[in-house]
Amino acid sequence: MNELERFLTTDPQDSLCGQTMEILHVFVEETDPAALHPGVVAHLESCPPCAEDCEGLRAAVRDD
Repeated sequence: MNELERFLTTDPQDSLCGQTMEILHVFVEETDPAALHPGVVAHLESCPPCAEDCEGLRAAVRDD
């Protein structure tokens, strides 16, 4: 799938930005977040800004 197709196609499990941001702080600290929050994983795969926020939060958690 090319970038345009990926951009135009939304995974039905996608939790979208709002829901993702609501639980991101919990998501980054869980041992198996993909099993518990597949919608967040689907969203992070298709939304570079949210994925960047997630990585930043993971880095901050690791530094503590």
